[in-house]
Amino acid sequence: MYPKPSPPDSISHRGLHDNLPENSIAAFLAAIEAGASGIELDIHSSADGVLLVHHDPVVAGVDGPVPIASLDSKQLARIKLADDIAIPTLDDTLEAIGTRAAVFIEIKGRAIENDVVRCLRRHVRNIDAYAVHSFDHRTIKRMIELMPAIHTGILQVSYLVDSCRAMRAAGATDLWQHAEFVDASLVVDVHACGGRVIAWTPNIESEWQRLHVAGVDAVCTDKVGRYVAWRTTLQ
Repeated sequence: MYPKPSPPDSISHRGLHDNLPENSIAAFLAAIEAGASGIELDIHSSADGVLLVHHDPVVAGVDGPVPIASLDSKQLARIKLADDIAIPTLDDTLEAIGTRAAVFIEIKGRAIENDVVRCLRRHVRNIDAYAVHSFDHRTIKRMIELMPAIHTGILQVSYLVDSCRAMRAAGATDLWQHAEFVDASLVVDVHACGGRVIAWTPNIESEWQRLHVAGVDAVCTDKVGRYVAWRTTLQ
């Protein structure tokens, strides 16, 4: 999962969602068809411990937004993203993707690490294709304690003086850095400490070119079809 490609590898941010609901299985499969080698998605846990692929911590209810964590999986299964497209479970998503792409799981729900571990163990045959990451670096440290074999990353939307120190503290091997705060010096530093840099979410060619020159390992973009087409011109 970790060999460095050149130009940067292609990760689809929440699937190919120009015409499909983001974080839906249909959007993930469309991204794979468009050439994405990785899928990035977000998860929360239901009241009964079922992991749902959804960006926000709430879903639309009759009287307004309702926290996902307050509903059980049967209630959530009745909520549609669009038409007949339901909010997918992480189990169903991993089964649908299979071995066709790496899956990068952003843990958004709080205190759900045990739920995540239980789910990933049900799909352990593909564990080398999975990675978890989070803005809450404590979550990643906990995941390493519970499941040492899992690939891990931390998210940043700032330029730390010592990003490698933050990665070591969490036990992360990937640095998910907002594209605005990526430069060649950061990439050199992270590579020197044995890590990878994944830039999120650049969506235009000039940014892709800048990040390629900087030496990032992967780009996580909303425009993965366009990125894959652009990337082929560099090979």
